[in-house]
Amino acid sequence: MEHFIDQTQLDVAAFEALVQSTTNAEELPQAERIVSGIPLYRASHALDCLADPQRRRTLLDEWHHCLLDGPGVLAITEMMERTTVDRASESFLALIEAERGHGQQGDHFAAPGANDRLWNAFQKHGEADPDGFVDYYANPVLALVAEAWLGPGYQITSQVNVVKPGGRAQLPHRDYHLGFLSEAQALGYPLSLQVASQHLTLQGAVAHDDMPLESGPTQLLPHSQRYPEGYLAYRDPAFQQVFARHRVQLPLTRGDGLFFNPALFHAAGDNDSQDLRRMANLLQISSAFGRAMESVDNTRLVRAGFPALKARFQRDGWTAAIRAGVTALAEAYPFPANLDRTPPQGGMAPQSQCELLTLALDEDWDADRLDRALDRMAQDRRA
Repeated sequence: MEHFIDQTQLDVAAFEALVQSTTNAEELPQAERIVSGIPLYRASHALDCLADPQRRRTLLDEWHHCLLDGPGVLAITEMMERTTVDRASESFLALIEAERGHGQQGDHFAAPGANDRLWNAFQKHGEADPDGFVDYYANPVLALVAEAWLGPGYQITSQVNVVKPGGRAQLPHRDYHLGFLSEAQALGYPLSLQVASQHLTLQGAVAHDDMPLESGPTQLLPHSQRYPEGYLAYRDPAFQQVFARHRVQLPLTRGDGLFFNPALFHAAGDNDSQDLRRMANLLQISSAFGRAMESVDNTRLVRAGFPALKARFQRDGWTAAIRAGVTALAEAYPFPANLDRTPPQGGMAPQSQCELLTLALDEDWDADRLDRALDRMAQDRRA
């Protein structure tokens, strides 16, 4: 088996056969029903399970199986009280209105301005309405589904997306982490790590409006998370055609939750309604394991090491040793980011510190210019 793969290993026929798998109700006995291959669970049932350690463990196991080996997606009906959701919606819309005109709110998979987007809605919500925020996130069912995928340690971030009538669908994609990298960047990671990356994030959405099919709820391709090469495949037109043939949509009611493996092929749908706004709080719940063992101040390291690295670069050019030095000194990953200050435009990720250091070497910057750029980057990443 090859561990570093390229597009020649993609097999669209195998992918299409996989996504035509039937969701087995016998493997998901606690689901209230299955709609278009997606199991629906009642929040009241999950709350009942919390009181019994064995029932709780059994539900955790079923949800993990569903997200990993099953359809890769589940819905939880009536997960949040509607009064709690409506209060949060008021906060979100007020924050969106307050930010309007302060720069272009880019989107990862749609043209800037097509939607209303509130970056870092999690922190902004908490600061704007602490009581409403606590009511919203002190939700044991939300905690339970996060634990089912990630274990007991995790961190929540969120962005609010408002799709207006006439809003167009996204292209099918996979999500954070590898889904936000370019194809060339994804090629650099061994297949085992591409597969493992799905365990670092749980994708979720809380419906803040009723979402009938005409409003364009998320298009989902059940079982597609089980295709190992999917982070290279989702941009391929042949795979996008498979998505178009087999994707499903699930209407949601205000307060429902939808959760899926980030490796699931999905895309926001067309809002073909005349007057229906579609607002969702998009959750990225991240594993506690996404941390280095020690705290390292890479900015100080870059400043200290730049003169020595630049001298070697001027002597030898771009050698493997110089590239290794850049990666050792600087942060290679552009996240976590402040997407208000560095929204995704012309790509899905802001500039990384490694990319900045590479540019400084290529353009023969002096230390003062690098210092100023590092200060700007540090400021732009603060919440």
